[in-house]
Amino acid sequence: MAKVDARRIAGFLADPGQARVVLIFGEDGGLVRERGEALTRAVAGDDPFRLVEIPRDAAAKDATLLAAEAATPALTGGGRLVRVREATDGLANAAKAVLAGNGPGIVLLEAGSLDGRKGLRAALEKAGPEAAVIACYAETGAALEASIVALLREFGVSVEPSAVAWMAQRLGEDRLLLRRECEKLSLYVGAGGRVTEDDALASLAEGSALDLDAALLAATEGDAPRADRALDTAFAEGAHAVQVVRGALRHVQRLELAAGAVAKGASVKDAVDALRPMVFFKSRPSFERALRLWKPETLAAAGMALLEAERLTKTTGTPDESVARAAVMGLAREAVRARRG
Repeated sequence: MAKVDARRIAGFLADPGQARVVLIFGEDGGLVRERGEALTRAVAGDDPFRLVEIPRDAAAKDATLLAAEAATPALTGGGRLVRVREATDGLANAAKAVLAGNGPGIVLLEAGSLDGRKGLRAALEKAGPEAAVIACYAETGAALEASIVALLREFGVSVEPSAVAWMAQRLGEDRLLLRRECEKLSLYVGAGGRVTEDDALASLAEGSALDLDAALLAATEGDAPRADRALDTAFAEGAHAVQVVRGALRHVQRLELAAGAVAKGASVKDAVDALRPMVFFKSRPSFERALRLWKPETLAAAGMALLEAERLTKTTGTPDESVARAAVMGLAREAVRARRG
């Protein structure tokens, strides 16, 4: 089996079939954990005798340990699920030993990012149908919006498309955070309720995120003092430099997309209507004012400058908050030039 196709993951987690070693890995730690929990429930249910947690270091020290645990039947009958968290390439030999051994159990390895050319991933991806490898990458676009809808449905509420779009812009970094925020939102609207944009804003918006939005909107319409004040507040409430620069880049990219449509003859209204995710209704007037100032080529240049700013925020010894502030204020200066021109 090796790599499990994205369309088959849900079915596999409910019924892993003949798999004896399952590796769930990736940069989205929340999604790794969520999928690990799903497989654990499917195999072990509520029976504590069918679940064994093995520390990673113990499994790496003794390459036969996992195979022995997988070969041991549960006290209540049937196979056990042997779970190892934070797995690394040091478990490659242990995984091979499980595949070479016997017994009814399944070994679940949960890991972060792994190199596919060597080590644990390579060992399992080259194995036969008794090994399964599931990648967990941060969801974006339509996939992220579909997950939001599914999670809210799981918690017993429905959601308006505009609210989904607003949430997708802010909650897409980690699946664990996404689940937690969807649960909080469902409690806010109540069982059977329908989530609106106002509900999402009232329940989920953090001060730093709102102030960052305000700073970026103010900057791209040329209001430098307001942008600077909003940025001060965002930093005071916990915004990080990389978050600021990445937010600015996303904002500029959306403006560039809309500006391209305007350059081809679309009205400002139609260009903004066509953006996905949709522009939050309270931000729309400011977004449209900015769009009337910027040209596609100027926005493209601003995007390149922001990519360089992101690189600088990750450079050791660089005052990253100063870099982020300079990047945002650079947008404000460019918007002022456009307005005067």
